[in-house]
Amino acid sequence: MFGSLGWGEMLALVVIALFVFGPDKLPKVARDAGRMLRQLREMANGARTQLKSELGPEFADLDFDSLNPRTFVRKHLFEDQDPFEDLRFPLKEPSTPVSTPLREGERPPFDTDAT
Repeated sequence: MFGSLGWGEMLALVVIALFVFGPDKLPKVARDAGRMLRQLREMANGARTQLKSELGPEFADLDFDSLNPRTFVRKHLFEDQDPFEDLRFPLKEPSTPVSTPLREGERPPFDTDAT
């Protein structure tokens, strides 16, 4: 929930909050912060639900977690997969040469559609 905050950083934040707000206001501030966080989560979930219903069944399998910037960076930068792996086709050796060399004095073919 708190990302990379350790216990030392959490303790420092609590002590700073205790000095800033005082011991009498700190429980009310913590309660208000929790309420605001809960409301923000409800708004985000409501927006996600509304977006899914508005997009329709074509986007029913849309994964919103893959749109998270942290997930996107982790997926595309830190995984050892080749991003062009799906685009490559196995190369085959041509069975016959593509072109034959011209004989001496022979003119190269002329393609009117290509010029």
